[in-house]
Amino acid sequence: MELAYVTYDMAGFARNHGGAGAPFRWGEERRFWLRAELDAAYFHLYGVPRDDVDYIMDTFRAFKNNDPERFARTKQAILDIYEDMAKAIETGEPYQTRLDPPPGHGPRHPAKGDSQ
Repeated sequence: MELAYVTYDMAGFARNHGGAGAPFRWGEERRFWLRAELDAAYFHLYGVPRDDVDYIMDTFRAFKNNDPERFARTKQAILDIYEDMAKAIETGEPYQTRLDPPPGHGPRHPAKGDSQ
């Protein structure tokens, strides 16, 4: 919800999907980490081994060639989170997000009518 509900124009979508309250604020850095956690989680969900994740990430050549620094950061974040999730799965301990506050509890816009 936090990646999609960032404007009051999406309030109907949010309500239809269990969201309540004001929209989330758009923050590039927070969105980066939310996406990286989702990507890593989907790799686990589909049973993709770590070496294959590394290979798959390298197949995004246009991204890799157009913005190598951003690509390297994104790939490393996904791999690091993937490994953290793998450790959580292996040990039975819950995965600990790097986000504070955790996903779904990020900063929000003021409620409509608030003077902030």
